[in-house]
Amino acid sequence: MTNRKNVLWIMADQLRWDYLSCYGHKYLKTPNIDWLASQGVLFNRAYVQSPICGPSRMSSYTGRYVRSHGSTWNGFPLRVGEPTIGSHLRRYGIRSVLVGKTHMVADTDGMERLGIGLDTDLGILESECGFEPFERDDGLHPDGPYDPNPRYNEYLRGQGLKADNPWEDFANSGYDENGVLRSGWYLKYSNLPANIPEHLSETPYMIGRAMDFMEESRDESWFCHLSLIKPHWPYIVPAPYHDMYGPEHIQDVVRSEEEKLDPHPVYKAFMESRICQTFARPGVREVVIPAYMGLIKQIDDHLGQLFKYMKDRNLFENTMIVFSSDHGDYLGDHWMGDKDLFHEQSVRIPLIVFDPSQSADRTRGTVCDKLVESIDIAPTILDYFGGDGVPHIMEGRSLSGIIRGALEEKEGALDEWRQYAFSEYDYSTREARFALGVQQEDARLIMIADDRWKYIYAEGFRPILYDMKNDPHEFIDLGGINTQELDLVRQRFKDALISWATKHHNRITMAKEKIDAFGGKEPPGVLIGYWDETDSG
Repeated sequence: MTNRKNVLWIMADQLRWDYLSCYGHKYLKTPNIDWLASQGVLFNRAYVQSPICGPSRMSSYTGRYVRSHGSTWNGFPLRVGEPTIGSHLRRYGIRSVLVGKTHMVADTDGMERLGIGLDTDLGILESECGFEPFERDDGLHPDGPYDPNPRYNEYLRGQGLKADNPWEDFANSGYDENGVLRSGWYLKYSNLPANIPEHLSETPYMIGRAMDFMEESRDESWFCHLSLIKPHWPYIVPAPYHDMYGPEHIQDVVRSEEEKLDPHPVYKAFMESRICQTFARPGVREVVIPAYMGLIKQIDDHLGQLFKYMKDRNLFENTMIVFSSDHGDYLGDHWMGDKDLFHEQSVRIPLIVFDPSQSADRTRGTVCDKLVESIDIAPTILDYFGGDGVPHIMEGRSLSGIIRGALEEKEGALDEWRQYAFSEYDYSTREARFALGVQQEDARLIMIADDRWKYIYAEGFRPILYDMKNDPHEFIDLGGINTQELDLVRQRFKDALISWATKHHNRITMAKEKIDAFGGKEPPGVLIGYWDETDSG
């Protein structure tokens, strides 16, 4: 097995970057994820390309910005033919499989137009972000558009947990003190133990399925995307994790009364939404956050079992491991709930990369503070397998130079790494858009961050601006304050936005080398602008 390369990409849904002990959480201990960080590189400033599940994942899988792949909101299909890491790896004979969630919706109209059947091999790949679905499960059963009756429900029924929807009645509900079954959808019941034996709940089930895949794949190189549904809501976790943490383990809330005095109109509209109003109520954080922490602790414990399984089979000798999330969770910070906007709690993610190569030994256990984007993961995986880069398609860049210390050897390379990180948000389906009276096509936000500043462009409104050096909690919006220094900062970011927006991003059928081969000349046999034969030599 050690002669073949593999990649395991673990993604935990809605996991905040600062809810791991290796990222500094004071009370929540995650020794197994911490161990992985000690063996690889911990990226301390990693940003997603959209702070919402679907668009973020489509960017991660394609290595492309949201403006490029066009899947701007949950349930918006990724257009047929959009290249993904799975399709790139298939050229090299690498089997790419999914275990868990993608939030992918198939472009059935496009597939029908091209005559691609959903039940064909190609149709399945186009419907699953280029992955072979070893075990597809997005949660949210049975009413979501993704998988109304997944294998997990059948598994629970086979374990004697009989219900029309065992995902909700068992894995995501709990009995109160009066013996009434309460749905975990209601935040009030987050502190109840889920109505399921711990070993049958979603996290151990899905990690077990990843081990099943590895057991079946001893004779081939593989790329496995283990995409965990938790700690995404419903915030409910089985015993013993439901009461491991209490209010005394909750870190101080990050919010200021000043944020509510004269907020940016878009920020204000989101703060007034139901979920944000609920998380701002006294006592809500004290019920929800211990369950959120319990879900993370459960993930860490079962990853410890996965890592032991891999160690016992020498898989750490040839398997790159990437650990990340698709976005964070406000949990009441900034008077917000869920995700959506661009404060660090929402848009910044944990990112840890373990590369087994000897050339990565020099960086083991190090922390990288360079700006990194989630679109960098796909080209890093392609690079690890030895695939040729596709910079005309993937807009991210491989992290291998950082992981293997190669950029340190090249003078000025690290300084030139990346000046800005970008993230986008389409709020055309959100109640905030209708409260503001914004046209569908204008309901768009773009974040640009550098080493100090975070600038947010809002179509039809003034920008938002945070000075993260002097205001690390992002309490003070400087977007509407006019001084010479701030005017220059805003102009610099506006120029950066224009430069980014006007770059070629859909010219993906012609590699740069092919374009350069034109050499400024017309194709052979094409004579344009010549007077007569003497001109053409």
